[in-house]
Amino acid sequence: MAERDILVDVRGVSRDYHLGKTIVPALVDVSLEIERGGFLVIAGPSGSGKSTLLNLIGCIDQPTRGTIVFDGKDVATLSDRELSAFRAQRLGFIFQSFNLVPVLNVFENVDYPLRLRNTSKSERRSRTEAMLEAVGLEKLGLHRPGELSGGERQRVAIARALVTRPDLVLADEPTANLDSVTGEKIVDLMREMRERLGTTFVIATHDSMVAEHARRQISIRDGRICGDSVTSLKVSTSPTVS
Repeated sequence: MAERDILVDVRGVSRDYHLGKTIVPALVDVSLEIERGGFLVIAGPSGSGKSTLLNLIGCIDQPTRGTIVFDGKDVATLSDRELSAFRAQRLGFIFQSFNLVPVLNVFENVDYPLRLRNTSKSERRSRTEAMLEAVGLEKLGLHRPGELSGGERQRVAIARALVTRPDLVLADEPTANLDSVTGEKIVDLMREMRERLGTTFVIATHDSMVAEHARRQISIRDGRICGDSVTSLKVSTSPTVS
């Protein structure tokens, strides 16, 4: 049997929040392994702890107890500066509200993370053009976010998350602000990008449709993992996202 290639190892992680004198446990003793190149859905109702878990995996927050090991490295050993560089170099993020810069056009929004990394102008142009083509937006590069549909804006967000060639993309409720048909097309696009680029995707959602597109689903409730299942994928023939 081939050895599993583990990208992220979450070991006994808990996260508490303090509200005055009250301690509120958002996560309780969570452990899971995320395989490199996987497409994992973390499913649960609002308030279940899935976004907290995503933030911990993405090194945006730190656990109260337990460890998170990313590609063999305990991220708790990194300084704030090292964590910022780590996120910029190895992680991509997709949000339900798109988080695009409204005064920048599509090309500039996708190009922006490369500017932060001081990538050369020619390399930035090459990567940005290739990524816009990959998500079907090569003709909308000069448009601003306000001129786009919700599905188009989410495709811009996907291109921006992938343009730096991260090891892991974390998507927090990426279909929440989209209608069901557009949402399904967006999930198909993310799955296509995983297959094309080999990028690992972890998606937090309460949308059952999203889970149908993932081979592995982690179910979480009241801060605890209550299910970990592997299923056959739903095959979609959805047309291009509009």
